[in-house]
Amino acid sequence: MKAMLLSEYKQLDVVDLPKPEVGPRDILVEVKACGICGSDIHGWDGSSGRRIPPLVMGHEAAGTVAEVGSEVVGFGPGDRVTFDSTVSCGHCRFCRAGKINLCDNRQVLGVSCQEFRRNGAFAEYVVVPQNICYQLPEELPFRHAALIEAVSIAVHAANRSSVKLGDTAVVVGSGMIGLLVVQAIRLAGASTVIAVDLEDSKLEIARSLGADYVFNPTKCDVAGEVQKLTDGAGADVALEVVGATPTVKTAIDATRKGGAVTLVGNLAPNVELPLQSVVTREISVYGSCASNGE
Repeated sequence: MKAMLLSEYKQLDVVDLPKPEVGPRDILVEVKACGICGSDIHGWDGSSGRRIPPLVMGHEAAGTVAEVGSEVVGFGPGDRVTFDSTVSCGHCRFCRAGKINLCDNRQVLGVSCQEFRRNGAFAEYVVVPQNICYQLPEELPFRHAALIEAVSIAVHAANRSSVKLGDTAVVVGSGMIGLLVVQAIRLAGASTVIAVDLEDSKLEIARSLGADYVFNPTKCDVAGEVQKLTDGAGADVALEVVGATPTVKTAIDATRKGGAVTLVGNLAPNVELPLQSVVTREISVYGSCASNGE
């Protein structure tokens, strides 16, 4: 099969590779569409440290079933499918508790690190376990279905937040996941959604997708503007979808006393946290990792 291989950092080559072997509970998917995640870009340039070459990246995909393992039920050749990016074992304490995204033996498609290496969907074929595969309706185009994994991350982030009906929510970062979070947090109950980003073009997209207000921190004091909209209090919840010290600080500064911040982005391995602000204002901080079957 043809595949796009990360041969070394900043070098992608189209190569011939053997089709992946299909285990008893595996499904071989012929890839029809695959998105490019921001994490793939960070893998390409080596900044993430979690895509060690050589590797076939890609985890936001959809396609048709080409072959099924001997123990697979409910799927057959020709079925239209998409799949989760997280491969969970199904046996550890977290899997048994229904928290598959925290699986002790978790692997991720298109990721290679010290613990594992698993080729992804920048290829004609990819093999995935049956338990992370989902049937698609005929009317859903593959290019739209390839976004389902990304949508699930946004929905999980909204579920991890403490948002309640009528709350004000700030979403810091208007990349693809951030734009999906803008929509997910609205559906979760927020009556006012505020988007924050450094690029005005992204903010305009956020506005078109339902953000009530948009702020560029290079042009205004975001926390001050949020306080003006909330009678001086600040947002009830904030979701940070970048993963860097300045954006984490913006999310915390924009949140009211007793509010909550959900950290979704993980661009940097470490960030500085305004500890006294979090402690003295009793701000709850949640992490949100991938999705949990959403």
